[in-house]
Amino acid sequence: MKRYIFGAALTALAAPTAVLAQDQCGDVTITQMNWDSAAIVTQVSKFLMEQGYGCNVTAVPSDTTPAMTSLSENNEPDIVTELWTNSAGEAYTKLKADGKIVELGSVLDPGGVEGWFLPTYLVEEHPELATIDGIMANPELVGGMFNNCPDGWGCRIVNDNLIRAFGLDEKGIEIFNHGSGETLATSMASAYGDEKAWFGYYWGPTTPLGMFDMTSIDLGDYDEEAFTAMQNADATDPTPSSFPSAPVLTIVTKDFMDSHPDVSEMMGKVTFKTDVMSQLLAWKEDNNASNQEAAVYFLKNNPDAWSSWINDSAREKLSALLQ
Repeated sequence: MKRYIFGAALTALAAPTAVLAQDQCGDVTITQMNWDSAAIVTQVSKFLMEQGYGCNVTAVPSDTTPAMTSLSENNEPDIVTELWTNSAGEAYTKLKADGKIVELGSVLDPGGVEGWFLPTYLVEEHPELATIDGIMANPELVGGMFNNCPDGWGCRIVNDNLIRAFGLDEKGIEIFNHGSGETLATSMASAYGDEKAWFGYYWGPTTPLGMFDMTSIDLGDYDEEAFTAMQNADATDPTPSSFPSAPVLTIVTKDFMDSHPDVSEMMGKVTFKTDVMSQLLAWKEDNNASNQEAAVYFLKNNPDAWSSWINDSAREKLSALLQ
């Protein structure tokens, strides 16, 4: 597959309605966050706004903290996609409390996921490994090793405390602390390719979880108090808890909500299943594609999904894509 095919496809998709009267909507700014899943969301949303609602959309390169700063100081951009609220900080809390922003909905369902994973083929062969108790009773079946986050990552602190809480060392499970996210992903890919055991932490949406059939093992119930305590590197006597889903939202400024209720309604419906987004990321990797090409792939192959996001007028303008 060649890159130019998808570039041409996007041009072809855009051509029929690119000259729509943009007075219907006007200028819109939307974040282009610097990670792939958010960039795909932005490209899909940009296309729907431009071709369905006649907007003139500018994608603004950004990250979580700069986006919050810009909203606080300039009331821009109009739309922030894939905002992980657990890392948005006090600026987000203040913007929300002051009524300057509106939370439209979850762009990832059920949100960002974290957990301890095993290859599904291993769990199918040994069903008892579906729970942490089963792993603790059979450490040799998971290779006797836990693949941990690199130092400096937030998950490393939680994992280190969970490792103590479950007593992995006491069961003879070696803790391998990876030096980078790349080696963590590579270890999973290598084990999966050889159908060997692999046990460790991962999160989604990500390319590896789209490429490889992995099972998130049952760590027990989520305990908010226990999990909060485990985010402290100096936690004493940590107690077990599963990982919560991280809320991942689309937000708009209050001014944009008031001036563009139809577009805001649409953006509130833009949502991707977390595992579907992981699969999109895997497709992008497999095909050496750009985020724009991944957006085209989604649009061309999932009309039933995105057609439910848009209003009747936009659906009529985009009817050629729904055939």
